[in-house]
Amino acid sequence: MKIIILGAGQVGTSVLSSLASEANDIVVVDTQPQLLSDLQDRFDIATIAGNAAHPTVLEKAGAATADLLIAVTSDDETNMLACQIAHILFKTPKKIARIRAIEYQGRPELFGAEGIPIDLVISPEQIVTEFIERLLEYPGATQVLDFANGRVRMVSVQAREGGPLVQREVKTLHQHMPNVHARIAAIFRQGKPIVPDGKTIIEPGDEVFFCASSGEIEAVMSELQRLDKPYKRLMFAGGGHIGKRVALRLEHDYSVKVIERDTRRAHKIAAELTHTIVLNGDASDRDLLIDENIDNIDVFCAITNDDKANILSAMLAKKLGARRVMSLITRSAYADLVETHLVDLVISPQEATISALLRYVRRGDVVQVHSLRRGACEAMEAVAHGDSRTSRVVGQRLDRIKIPSGVVMGAWCAATRSSRCITTRSSRRAITSSCSCWKRS
Repeated sequence: MKIIILGAGQVGTSVLSSLASEANDIVVVDTQPQLLSDLQDRFDIATIAGNAAHPTVLEKAGAATADLLIAVTSDDETNMLACQIAHILFKTPKKIARIRAIEYQGRPELFGAEGIPIDLVISPEQIVTEFIERLLEYPGATQVLDFANGRVRMVSVQAREGGPLVQREVKTLHQHMPNVHARIAAIFRQGKPIVPDGKTIIEPGDEVFFCASSGEIEAVMSELQRLDKPYKRLMFAGGGHIGKRVALRLEHDYSVKVIERDTRRAHKIAAELTHTIVLNGDASDRDLLIDENIDNIDVFCAITNDDKANILSAMLAKKLGARRVMSLITRSAYADLVETHLVDLVISPQEATISALLRYVRRGDVVQVHSLRRGACEAMEAVAHGDSRTSRVVGQRLDRIKIPSGVVMGAWCAATRSSRCITTRSSRRAITSSCSCWKRS
């Protein structure tokens, strides 16, 4: 595909890193020539220096022949205007924009065919909020992903000593739980992916990804580790866009505290939150955490816009007795350094954002794509079309389908005219040519 990326910040660079390896023709636009020069040294791309919303800049970037425009500058208005201009002047077929302000997101009628012509509005802050919310539903999970409109979820959990399935073959899961329809789709051992089969033995410390219905998730988790008690008391370091969103979503179901360093911001969000305690202070202040009974907190989540501050405050909270600590980290180098060793869970807004974008890049009728383990593999939901004459898989028994190496079929959801398949894959090219051909056997 020919793709234009507007904005070379953290999100734009992360999107570029994911898409540049897939033989796409990419042009990046930004106002800072030095950033563009650095990207040209790292990737085989074209760059344009200028304002992303100026018609002449979009014309130079090739908006008239582009398949997809991704507007991820730091300014909402620039992103919206760029999509509007690309639509009016250049008829760019697909347009994605990052919109951060809640005021815009609360008005969905602004976007689409009758409003600003944006095919997909993405908000890393909203995506991270939903990610955290799903994690809190299943204590002990490290990732929870929705497929098939929520009917199927993919969950990752660390295998621990004492779990009935740990140090046993994968196939014994259905012997232990014959009435549970779950499938282990992927295993990461010491950071490396393993494609599981029935004889694969799960070892302590493995990160196991499985597919199951929402009502069966806890049962499968109990096979891999002892179930944790439900979370009740939450503390968030940072009252910015994410902190405020998370508190608004969770304050009616949990006891929530937010620590915000900026006095004006603390007063502002305190006036907007009705059941949340807002503390004006530094989340890395040991005395403050002790005074607020950090040892009784079930989840401490550092979600400021400073990676180093997030890591330090999460490490301190863990040392002082918080049950589970999470840290939002934007730099992948930091994430690899601290994950599992210093904090319990790393949250990557870039990875979550890329997942939202990938389904627009994949060929075929792709419904969902989720990046796992910072791009090591993907979980994909695709719709099958055709019949036994026009498709290599429709109407065929599953054991007769030539599934590409590295692909695991996780779940199937039958529909009236088509079927959906959820797969995990570590070989991107292998599945792309067949991604719209899977059908329930």
